[in-house]
Amino acid sequence: MVVKVYGPTYGSPKRVLVCLIEKEIEFETVHVDLFKGENKEPEFLKLQPFGSLPVIQDGDYTLYESRAIIRYLAEKYKDQGTDLLGKTIEEKGLVEQWLEVEAHNFHPPLYNLVINVLFAPLTGAPSDQKVIEESDKKIEKVLDVYEERLSKSKYLAGDFFSLADLSHLPFGHYLVNQTGRGNLVRDRKHVSAWWDDISNRPAWQKVLQLYKYPV
Repeated sequence: MVVKVYGPTYGSPKRVLVCLIEKEIEFETVHVDLFKGENKEPEFLKLQPFGSLPVIQDGDYTLYESRAIIRYLAEKYKDQGTDLLGKTIEEKGLVEQWLEVEAHNFHPPLYNLVINVLFAPLTGAPSDQKVIEESDKKIEKVLDVYEERLSKSKYLAGDFFSLADLSHLPFGHYLVNQTGRGNLVRDRKHVSAWWDDISNRPAWQKVLQLYKYPV
């Protein structure tokens, strides 16, 4: 069964794509142009009533929200590819904990940064300098916590690569590259080593090669 992924060029769908490749799951992609409003068309809203990306179809099963999708894929296909969940209940608990940290602490200020620094100029919308400054400060504080954690373990949930690390790749790429804030990572020895490790995994390199970012 081939998994169908909608909107592969954007950040959050790349979270799903790298998971699919790590898990050695066959997939195909469907382009959705956010700039043309294709995510608000009736046919797409039947799949995702909020008009957001990504969405997957796995046979007759439809699922949206990228972190829900990667949890689903890692569990359904746990016997193939990279184990992304952890083996013990304690390991799995830490994977879930750091997935939540990524979703609630790392992603929101970085998302605001991407919108104001990269996408606002493209759409002609004004950038909010106050939001940019606040986001920078929040990201720094989050990465200080990561630096402490990664001084004690190779990856966020322990000494194994997991969904917790994988989930940082799409917007971490924006942070290090397009937003010009690579120093926030490079100034932190253990965060920098962790980023080099996870961002050079073959699965992520393949995503970058096949599906270019829109900005």
